[in-house]
Amino acid sequence: MLKTRILTALVLAPAILAVDLLAPDWGFRLAAALLLLIGCWEFRRLSNLGPLAGAALFLVQVTLIGLMHYHWDVFSHLALPILVGSCLAWCLMFLRLSTFKDGQDTGTGYQVISFVSALVAITASWFALSWLRDLPSGQYLIILLLFIIWAADVGAYFSGRFLGRTRLAPKISPKKTWEGVIGGILLATVAAFVLSRLTPLAGNSIPQLLLLTAVTVMSSIGGDLFISIHKRSVQIKDAGKIFPGHGGVLDRFDSLLPGATFFAMVIWVLIA
Repeated sequence: MLKTRILTALVLAPAILAVDLLAPDWGFRLAAALLLLIGCWEFRRLSNLGPLAGAALFLVQVTLIGLMHYHWDVFSHLALPILVGSCLAWCLMFLRLSTFKDGQDTGTGYQVISFVSALVAITASWFALSWLRDLPSGQYLIILLLFIIWAADVGAYFSGRFLGRTRLAPKISPKKTWEGVIGGILLATVAAFVLSRLTPLAGNSIPQLLLLTAVTVMSSIGGDLFISIHKRSVQIKDAGKIFPGHGGVLDRFDSLLPGATFFAMVIWVLIA
């Protein structure tokens, strides 16, 4: 399984970086939309939606992203209220992590909350990524974001595997530990200090880079757990099968959903 995951990552990562570095801004927005809309399609199962409700979720999501893409000049100038609202919405959604119980009802209440959560998560992530890409040296900010999250995943995996003792969220993801969180933050911090030299953050202070890294990593961990509660609620292992060894978009990019949003919010504070 680990070998398959590594091989998939070796193909996927260069493809993502190529789109980020080579595509025009509008092309990047469309590519991000395609990827996240696949995630929205996967969210139908995680939300326990029937065929009609699942189709409605997807159509509403396509409409939201389509309108924002078409009127990008308008929405891009509303970055602050959109990012603030998105972060606040994520904070509310993170409250679900503290109330999760195995065997919880996945009826109407769960379906409605998950329907709305899916729209917020996908839309906010798409907007954050698109707005970041539009900034000066935006492609390098995207690379910084991705490597912070990837480094956090790698650091958390190995430090949790060899040093992990204290469980982070045993009811949601039994293998995650606080030692893994610390290891993830440490490796992500190294990545941030190295790669920030390529971005407009090059002149920022050490505390500011530490803030950016810590906020991004902690929110990305929350995104991982957020998708996990849905998978555990509907009792499925993977949200999809598009990436061998990883699962679907929501399995591979769960950390990016809130991670991009909170990263963009801190970037606005620091440089926008």
